[in-house]
Amino acid sequence: MARLMIIGCGGVASVAINKCCQNSEVFDEIMIASRTLSKCDALKEKLTPKTKTKITTAKVDADNVEELTKLIKEYNPDAVLNLALPYQDLTIMDACLNAGVHYIDTANYEPEDTDDPEWRKIYEKRCKDLGFSAYFDYSWQWAYMEKFKEAGLTGLLGTGFDPGVTSVFVAYAKKHYFDEIHTIDILDCNGGDHGYPFATNFNPEINLREVSAPGSYLENGKWVEIPPMAIKREYNFEGVGMKDMYLLHHEEIEALGKNFPEVKRIRFFMTFGQSYLTHMKCLENVGMLSTTPIDYEGHQIVPIQFLKALLPDPASLGPRTVGKTNIGCIFTGIKDGKEKTLYIYNVCDHQECYKEVESQAISYTTGVPAMIGAMMVVKGLWKKPGVFTTDEFDPDPYMEALNKWGLPWVVDENPVLVD
Repeated sequence: MARLMIIGCGGVASVAINKCCQNSEVFDEIMIASRTLSKCDALKEKLTPKTKTKITTAKVDADNVEELTKLIKEYNPDAVLNLALPYQDLTIMDACLNAGVHYIDTANYEPEDTDDPEWRKIYEKRCKDLGFSAYFDYSWQWAYMEKFKEAGLTGLLGTGFDPGVTSVFVAYAKKHYFDEIHTIDILDCNGGDHGYPFATNFNPEINLREVSAPGSYLENGKWVEIPPMAIKREYNFEGVGMKDMYLLHHEEIEALGKNFPEVKRIRFFMTFGQSYLTHMKCLENVGMLSTTPIDYEGHQIVPIQFLKALLPDPASLGPRTVGKTNIGCIFTGIKDGKEKTLYIYNVCDHQECYKEVESQAISYTTGVPAMIGAMMVVKGLWKKPGVFTTDEFDPDPYMEALNKWGLPWVVDENPVLVD
């Protein structure tokens, strides 16, 4: 039995909280903590009649280390699950260290203010040294390795779907199917339709910043960076059909490159419709994706944050989204001296997710693995001092839990490869 503190109460957090309440044999107590207490209380009221899990709520500012530390010490959880914004990863990690509690998240750190001179100096050096220019990377969190080791605490990074499940798929493929993996293509397909002219399926700030950035992939241990959306492929996804997909930079490539150095090439592709791309390009051209504050009638506003306020809340898309997602990894490599290919993937139905937890599949495919990662840590199945990504542990119990908790996976030993 475990006590878990969950920071955040958005779409992904709502799914993870639902799943913790379904899994009351492990999570007998949870706290939902967020800047907006009313959202936490509303979710508690909805879930309490359906679960044995004892739910408490609290208001907290996830940017304030002192406030976070005080709350964590008062509640005294076995672990903290960070489902706030990636901007807040480091403050929550600091608070966990102060309070002596294990830490889990779903996405790596990126700064809210990309014009901050101190951050910019470190960022520009990293761009020059490593060769990719995405604002998000693991270096800031990997720097906590020794602190977490000394404290005897586990920091589990990136237990969403991608990153998270996709990285576990890699560890599982290596353990059970390959002597050597030579190439990995991670394919993320959302075949859902929400009926809006333009909306993002997760936090608009994070989504649009990620998609509008240059793409990059790892080849022979080195980063190759390309202009945004410069590499396009078509792929026929099970349950969805033929879709256009584009090469993006994505954080699990960095961790997999470090932990599986024999892999010669790692790429990440995501599907987009033409309407989405046209809207995004237009917004970028007029400056609405900028993170630099501007003065408007005596007020400082950040364009992308203003845009976020105008767009539909991703948490509101559930009832109107139809279709399926298909996310997985295609591998090539060697087994017993022979060439081998493999595809491990999950198909998730938006409407089925909504029926179960009142959420669309994008939040579901992140929130379920968030609960599973927290379960791995609190049960001691994935527990060692330091800071780790999901591919650095035994994949088997996590893969079993995916099947049990709503994300069953398929193994195809004769897949169509991406050229």
